[in-house]
Amino acid sequence: MLPSGARMLKVAAGLLAAALVALLLDWYSPSGPPQQLLQGRSFAPEPAPGAEANNLFWLVQVSDLHISQFRGPSRSSDFEKFCTETIDIIQPALVLVTGDLTDAKAKDDIGSDQIEVEWQTYQTVLKRSKVMEKTKWIDIKGNHDSFNIPSLDSVKNYYRKYSAWHKDGSFHYIHHTSFGKYSFICADATLVPGPKRPFNFFGILNANQMEELSLLATESHDSNHTIWFGHYPTSTIISPSPGIRMVMRSATAYLCGHLHTLGGLMPVLHTQHHHGTLELELGDWKNNRKFRILAFDHDLFSFADVNFEEWPVVLVTNPKPSLYSSSAHEPLQRILHSTHIRILAFSPSPIKCVKVSIDGIHLGEAFQVSGPLYVLKWSPQSYSQGFHQINVTVQDDTGKSTTQHHSFTMEENLSLKFGLLSSWILLADHYIWVRVVFALMVIIQIAFLIIFRYLGRPLLKGPLTRAMQTSLSLHILSKTNFFYYFFLLLSLYTVLGPWFIGEMIDGHMGACFSFGIIVDGHFFQGSLTFLIGILQVMFFNIPLMAYLCWCLLLRCQGNCFGSHLYNVKRYHSVPVHLTMVVLFFWQVYSCFFLLQTYGAMAFFLSPLRTWIVGLTLFVVYRSWTMKSSTLRIFTAQMKNNQSS
Repeated sequence: MLPSGARMLKVAAGLLAAALVALLLDWYSPSGPPQQLLQGRSFAPEPAPGAEANNLFWLVQVSDLHISQFRGPSRSSDFEKFCTETIDIIQPALVLVTGDLTDAKAKDDIGSDQIEVEWQTYQTVLKRSKVMEKTKWIDIKGNHDSFNIPSLDSVKNYYRKYSAWHKDGSFHYIHHTSFGKYSFICADATLVPGPKRPFNFFGILNANQMEELSLLATESHDSNHTIWFGHYPTSTIISPSPGIRMVMRSATAYLCGHLHTLGGLMPVLHTQHHHGTLELELGDWKNNRKFRILAFDHDLFSFADVNFEEWPVVLVTNPKPSLYSSSAHEPLQRILHSTHIRILAFSPSPIKCVKVSIDGIHLGEAFQVSGPLYVLKWSPQSYSQGFHQINVTVQDDTGKSTTQHHSFTMEENLSLKFGLLSSWILLADHYIWVRVVFALMVIIQIAFLIIFRYLGRPLLKGPLTRAMQTSLSLHILSKTNFFYYFFLLLSLYTVLGPWFIGEMIDGHMGACFSFGIIVDGHFFQGSLTFLIGILQVMFFNIPLMAYLCWCLLLRCQGNCFGSHLYNVKRYHSVPVHLTMVVLFFWQVYSCFFLLQTYGAMAFFLSPLRTWIVGLTLFVVYRSWTMKSSTLRIFTAQMKNNQSS
């Protein structure tokens, strides 16, 4: 039995852990905006969705084209087919291309630069397809479109020359219709100047840019809806208080790309901000050929993420999914007052039938009103309570069919939750937690060094357990001046840098620190640098320290470098050496990456990469050869313990 105090402490710890988990679930799995935070607009119940083809328009989003000179030639050929055939079939009022128009990566897939041929290919597709004559085409920059650009006026800023939009920076575009106006606000967080990869993976907005975006948000207040769009998810944008999400809180949705479905691990990355704004990351065109259709039907917002050349494409605009509903931004009561289910169906072949069922009960076949709009009369009052599921199956004349289904509800107090992982990816400010983790790892390593440095030597009695051996090895390393000061300085230097000095942009010198990069007189605060720092500490600094602790312990047990392979069980020693060799070659590869990315100067002026490779070999050699009073004392102490 545990003492009562220990039991109470255990219960308290359990309750605290449960509270933290509940808080995380509530914060990162939003089921809808807290009503006390929202100052929603008042919407009239009319006009309600009916049988007429009115109060409706749709648009398309595509992202991360990565048109490349060296890889994936089908990216551009498929994209041209998309611009000619897909756009002709869908006939959107507007197309948003949310960044990374070109790949801008060298043939070795390591270096980065703006490659004019890629931009010319992109522009050729636009001109040859005449897509800009068919629809409003708005294309913005991504981080790849900003690699290695010293200034916006640079001749390397090919975006100004070859894109359809041409204009750098954030902007406000208004789409006018007979039933109102709709605002589209671009948040451009790309870095200026733009360093080479990978240090513009996070976007940055300064105070002036945030003020500009606030003014654009104010301009859009009289629009029916406001859609924000950009390349970076908000979780990868560094912005000053009150933060980018607060500035866009009046928006119905924020559209972005950049994360590429995380290599297929997260094919759907959607969530909702706590002020009701949806954040909808779109999978890439590069490998997945994704695009998105969005619609405003009687000011009800809906969308579908679809794959290129997978027909028919189906989008149910009424009733809309409850998961993606926001009473603060949409007139949801219009669903209850509607007279018809409304469906957009697209296919290169004529649509043969559109079958509709709710809760497994077949309601009938929708009929075509005009263009892609199909409607079916219904009685929404029959579904006024609880959740219901609508299924729509569309079949074309070639026999191809697509089924779309989602849950809907008429009750505003009912809601569904977004996935915890996708919400964490899109809602967490990742540049903050990587700073915290990096700082904690370095502090813990330094704390171990200092604590064991000033702890008294342990008294050895009897056989050494694993815990005793670990403690003893830390004592040996920390009390040996050479190794103590080496790891203390290594830890401090990892924090304070500079990691390397070189051409962050061709012809422009800069320096990389854990807390940010300096390039051509501009400072960009740390983001990805902290993540790289975490990897450096986790996979090299700490393992090297642990490895040397183990080597010094073996020495004090009377082993030399060759003899320990026979005196110590090989299945213990060989894996330890092999692990350290693998991590050492990882460090060597990082030097090669530095050389290929930033050139010879950065390679030679890199204490944390190139220099540490040589120093590692030296300190490992010293661990097996150096003679010191500390090592003699511990060796004698261990011999006495073995003899007794």
